Amino acid sequence: MKQHLKKTIFALVTGLAITSLGTPAFASTYQAKPQDTLWKIAIANKIPLALVLKANPNINPLNLRPGDLVNLPDLRYTVMDGDTFWIISKKLQLPLDQLLAANPKVDPKNLYAGLVLTLPSALTGKSVRVSSTSASSNSILIEGQAQPFKKKISVKATAYSSHPSENGWGPIDYYGNPLKLGTIAVDPSIIPMGSKVLITGYDDIDKDLPSDGLIAYATDQGSAIKGNRIDIFLPGSVEKVSRFGFQDVNVYILEQ
Repeated sequence: MKQHLKKTIFALVTGLAITSLGTPAFASTYQAKPQDTLWKIAIANKIPLALVLKANPNINPLNLRPGDLVNLPDLRYTVMDGDTFWIISKKLQLPLDQLLAANPKVDPKNLYAGLVLTLPSALTGKSVRVSSTSASSNSILIEGQAQPFKKKISVKATAYSSHPSENGWGPIDYYGNPLKLGTIAVDPSIIPMGSKVLITGYDDIDKDLPSDGLIAYATDQGSAIKGNRIDIFLPGSVEKVSRFGFQDVNVYILEQ
């Protein structure tokens, strides 16, 4: 549903975001099946999408075919000069806290070239258990924990894919990061860019979204996304994603 206004050139961003990761070791290979995408394969095998893309330079992410052999890299990362945990987390699109937790014996202040780090699973698009909100305290229960929110708004939601017809510069968001479940396009005048949000009230007939609610981040924009509108990235073809249609949903802009 979205037409992008990009700030960067896809080829340049891809080079910075992926080719700088170093060459991963291959743990195994996977034969693609109908309806597979590299994103789905990465999630199923708990491997960061950026590493799967790097390990398969000859596969077009937009044209994965049944029978294609996909290299599954080892969940290790070799530190390079200038790396910090923060830089690595941004390269691999991994939560910083999970990367630190996966390497409890590594001193964050003493990373050096050649050090091998263990990578955590890179699951994006978090499934949550949502219970009632409290208008007086402006909080919502997520995974049993009270989460403060700044604002609750009702919006019209659509969905978009990574197809070139919807993304002129390729499968990346406004900042040049790979599109993933949990990416949404917003009108920055309504939902500030970078906001962490909870989306509830949708009907996902293909079961690509968590049933109770989706934790997402406002990292994309689109010329058609104005006012109380959001566009939710979903993996799959344009035809499949279009089945989401137009839906009325609630968006909670969470405190970060």
